[in-house]
Amino acid sequence: MNEQQHLDTLKDIKRIMERSTRFMSLSGLGGVGAGLSGLIGAWFAYGILQDYRAGNGTPALYEAGAYSSGPELNTVILKLMLVAAAVLAGALTTGSYFTWRKARQQGLPIWDATARKVVINLAVPLVAGGLFILGMIYNGFFGFVAPACLVFYGLALINASKFTMPELRYVGFTECLLGVIATFWLGYGLFFWALGFGLVHILYGVIMWWKYERAPQAA
Repeated sequence: MNEQQHLDTLKDIKRIMERSTRFMSLSGLGGVGAGLSGLIGAWFAYGILQDYRAGNGTPALYEAGAYSSGPELNTVILKLMLVAAAVLAGALTTGSYFTWRKARQQGLPIWDATARKVVINLAVPLVAGGLFILGMIYNGFFGFVAPACLVFYGLALINASKFTMPELRYVGFTECLLGVIATFWLGYGLFFWALGFGLVHILYGVIMWWKYERAPQAA
């Protein structure tokens, strides 16, 4: 009995130390919400690209090949950027809400020194990647936009995983791998984008919910 008590005490100490050094309030449901936002955004983007291809008889923007320039192309780019902004807003909104709810249930602060470290380590690769992608769009390298999004996003997750759920590192590796593969399949950039930002997020969210959030409710 004493040995069991010692083990329980060690587990409690380990849990306290993890909470002091890692942001443990990320919710799996937030990942599911982000994935659904990604899939919805991919669906809208696909429709925009199909309309552009049908109206101009040229390849869709995510495909390899030459692209016509002009006001129609600029309009398509603007629409796609608005879709991307809406996806980001949806992912941030659902992620923030479910993270806030989980932190409240656990009695943990949602904004502390560890949370700030997570945000900073996420922001550096994301900002650098965003500027890099804007440069590619400016120079007409549309086929590499989706792969670059996946690679830089994956690097951001790997960078931030030191201060939060360790499983996030594997999501980052997966995103990077998908981005690298997408560079060899430029005609399927939107497919890889939907796979990485949609299905991978949903799978990760379900696993995290099952592993960290379902058990206390079942107990």
